[in-house]
Amino acid sequence: MAEGCMVALRYGMVFFNLLFWLGGCGILGVGVWLSVTQGNFATLSSSLPSLSAANLLIAVGTIIMVIGCLGCVGAVKESRPLLLTFFILLLLIFFLEILSIMLFFVYQDEIDHYAQRDLKKGLQLFGTEGNVGLTNAWMIVQTDFRCCGVTNHTDWFEVYNASRVPDSCCLEYSDNCGLDNPGTWWTAPCYERVKDWLNENLVALWIFALCTALTQILGLVFSMTMFCQAVKVETFYA
Repeated sequence: MAEGCMVALRYGMVFFNLLFWLGGCGILGVGVWLSVTQGNFATLSSSLPSLSAANLLIAVGTIIMVIGCLGCVGAVKESRPLLLTFFILLLLIFFLEILSIMLFFVYQDEIDHYAQRDLKKGLQLFGTEGNVGLTNAWMIVQTDFRCCGVTNHTDWFEVYNASRVPDSCCLEYSDNCGLDNPGTWWTAPCYERVKDWLNENLVALWIFALCTALTQILGLVFSMTMFCQAVKVETFYA
């Protein structure tokens, strides 16, 4: 009976971790593709230049692949050390995610203030040598969200030391349109536009978060159950 439970748990654990590992491969692949095709795209922060979409996806995909591989090998070999390592790593990540969410809600105002200040500081690097990623990111954000600047289009005045904005702020794009009348520019702040977009998609974000949490909980249950069964089987045959 115990051996039959172990076989069922083993197949369940292998299947679960295979999906986990494939998911990590997919995320890693998207990250590598972004890195190759877009360079350093999607980094708006001046203090954290390495925090780009590509680097973030590569890091997350690699971690998921390593953890999934641990779970698979641990399940196939019925290795208690590997199963326990898998459980501890997954539990640690789960707690870190919960802690991050709690800290975000507790310090939301401080995070808002810091983010806006850091983004404004990053505007000073727009169009400068070695900051192609940041420049491209701002151009895409302003074009897609139909906004200009962090809190106001006048944020760019301090960058250029003149009453002008990047061409991506223009209602109708054309070369040097950022020098035209302010009536031809987007005036909505990008920071608020992005926050509004996140609020509009809050349900989808929560569904994704809940699915992620459920997947992690299932992984914790599977691994600990299999670990306990392995202990019982070893004790039984001892």
